[in-house]
Amino acid sequence: MILTVDVGNTRIKAAVFEGSNILEKFIFEKNELEKNIEKILEKFQNCSDLVVASVGNIEKQSFLNFENQLKIHFLTHEDLFPFVNKYATPKTLGIDRMVLAAGATLQFPKQNRLIIDAGTCITYDFIDENDNYLGGAISPGLRLRYEALHNYTAKLPLLTFEEPELYIGNSTKQAIHSGVVNGFVYEIDGFIDEYRTNFSNFIIILTGGDADFLAKRLKNTIFANSNFLLESLNQTFQYKIDND
Repeated sequence: MILTVDVGNTRIKAAVFEGSNILEKFIFEKNELEKNIEKILEKFQNCSDLVVASVGNIEKQSFLNFENQLKIHFLTHEDLFPFVNKYATPKTLGIDRMVLAAGATLQFPKQNRLIIDAGTCITYDFIDENDNYLGGAISPGLRLRYEALHNYTAKLPLLTFEEPELYIGNSTKQAIHSGVVNGFVYEIDGFIDEYRTNFSNFIIILTGGDADFLAKRLKNTIFANSNFLLESLNQTFQYKIDND
């Protein structure tokens, strides 16, 4: 069994795999990391490896405290990935984006792939049918858009996500919901349309915390999988073992 851990900007997601199957998934806050890993390892005592991809501020020692129980692996830019990284600044490419690109390359061979990860930020990552990672885009996620409207204006309230009742907001709250949520959806559809115009033999993979919501609203056909990063972590680790 393998325990994969994704340390994001806001929360930690983890999953226990046996082969390619998820046995159980976990989501918890960063300050609960060690307590939750301890609970997971008590439940799944046959875990042999812990694989970590981190873009958040977590000390490595928090994981290394468990190295007497299983092998710890921190994925880095130095690891072997199944694509050619053609990013102009490859060392600045987030390890989470590299893992997503690896998962897309391994799961969907010989296709143009666009991965959209809708979390704290929205990231777009494109790997062509020849397994070249070409880059993508980064923009604010839903929560950041709500916070920006509140933090950088004098009177707009801080709202939490809510599906707009009306396309034309008839109050300040409804206008904010319409602008944030519809703008979010239109942005993603616009990016997809642009890629579709320029590339054929194409698949779109949607993941992240807002994937399920977006899958219902986007006009484009997509492959939605909120667990794609955790599955990609497992696949990337298996690829590394097989090719070492």
